[in-house]
Amino acid sequence: MEIKQAIILRSDLKMGKGKLVAQAAHASLMSYFRSEKADKAIASEWLETGEKKIVLKVQSEEELKGLFLECESRHMPCALVVDAGLTQLEPGTVTALGIGPWKSDEIDALTHDLKLL
Repeated sequence: MEIKQAIILRSDLKMGKGKLVAQAAHASLMSYFRSEKADKAIASEWLETGEKKIVLKVQSEEELKGLFLECESRHMPCALVVDAGLTQLEPGTVTALGIGPWKSDEIDALTHDLKLL
């Protein structure tokens, strides 16, 4: 079984590179901790096999929230990142979604139409 993590960022926000990377890091860590609680064996295998990640983009908050709700309905570990608004964005701005680490085929079924960032 292949395991990976998907990090999905909003491309409509025009965040600076540093901000974009910080939001991706938040999504990765938050989602990892949820994965570890959901299935410790999958999270451990992901750590032991190179921590495969894919970074994708969406065009809107609605699209990101829709993916989040779909992940939750499929019982996939995920985390939605909401910015504190201390630098470039307004407080409460939804910026990113982390999915997994989880089974690659299940992540692909949900994200196959998204483009790489």
